[in-house]
Amino acid sequence: MSKWKIYTPEGVQDILFNECFLKRNLEDKIRNIFRTSGYLEVETPTFEFYDVFSEDSDMTPQETMFKFFDQQGRILVLRPEMTIPVARIAATKYKDITTPIRCSYIGNTFKYNELGGGKQKEFTQAGIELLGVNTPEADAEVIATAISAVKATGLENFQIDIGQVEFFKGLMEEAGISKSDIERMRVLIDRKDYLGVEELVKGQNINEELKELIFSLPRLFGSLDVIDKVEKITLNKRSIAALENLRKVLQILEDYGYSKYVSVDLGMVQSLNYYTGIIFRGFTYGAGFPILSGGRYDNLVGKFGKSIPAIGFSLGINMIMMALERQKINKEKPKIDSMVCYGIDGRKVAFKVSQELRRQGLVVEMDVMLQDLDEIKKYASGKGIGGIVFIKDEENIDLYNIDSEETSSVNLSELLK
Repeated sequence: MSKWKIYTPEGVQDILFNECFLKRNLEDKIRNIFRTSGYLEVETPTFEFYDVFSEDSDMTPQETMFKFFDQQGRILVLRPEMTIPVARIAATKYKDITTPIRCSYIGNTFKYNELGGGKQKEFTQAGIELLGVNTPEADAEVIATAISAVKATGLENFQIDIGQVEFFKGLMEEAGISKSDIERMRVLIDRKDYLGVEELVKGQNINEELKELIFSLPRLFGSLDVIDKVEKITLNKRSIAALENLRKVLQILEDYGYSKYVSVDLGMVQSLNYYTGIIFRGFTYGAGFPILSGGRYDNLVGKFGKSIPAIGFSLGINMIMMALERQKINKEKPKIDSMVCYGIDGRKVAFKVSQELRRQGLVVEMDVMLQDLDEIKKYASGKGIGGIVFIKDEENIDLYNIDSEETSSVNLSELLK
């Protein structure tokens, strides 16, 4: 036997009965949130041309992608994320559709270097993209939909941190910091590296008040009070406009009734070349990484031929499952309501009864081993099946309650009622 025949590769996993049942139910609940909010589902190819993702190396570095070749020698990749394929669709297949365009998706994505801390190389993302409009209302709708999706999974203790990349860009513009130093600053702030930020700021020729504001960026998180505090310091128009946009989004989310789930984080500055406005990440207990992330990316769709603004988010289904398990939130498990077995004279009726019970929404398993009744009871008890329907013939039916061990007899018409 080959050494690797019975194993899975590193970074992927089999999802077995209970976990798969939970995963599919979570997907259904999230899909329902998206559908009832007007986001229609699309499905993109599992693999695409490398060129689709190579335009945004800031978002998808090539080292993170699984790459291979087609018969013509062209480079293909397993999709590392879903937003870029949706942007391609919006600029091509939907280029003439009336905006705004509301898309949703649920599918597997692949990243080569995702390993450790619960991360996998193959994982499931669910998300939405709202394309063709740039307003605080659009930003707030996407964040509110993210919150609704998380709540639908059963999680209640979570937080959405919201930032604004234009605020940071405005500060760097006012300070006159070089592009190379801006990227260094971004990395340090995103890591909450206070000492690194202080060291870099000290070497810049900028006024002390602005220097102190930049130095304090990693600590500027909390409620609306953070925005009030920062607005009192003289800033350029770009930063002021970003703060005002952020304030409006938070006010709209308050009207949604979602204020308790959101907080401000002006030190959130990831992927400056990709995001163009509001950005956000979701956190909960038991997951060492964000369970969701998103933001505004007004320049992406234009790279595929049609320039329109856009905002969206993606949620990690696998991360949600990990959080549910570690928070010990009751998880749904598969169950069999009834087992139908029959004597030779009751087989035709047994099929009719099974179909009717399933039509009523019950989960029904048929006995296909034709065991005696004692063996069937033992089997049903071991699987946690609620009861047994034993159909002797066309009219005589016995019902066995596994838990109470009670037996009753009914005819066909009584059972189907």
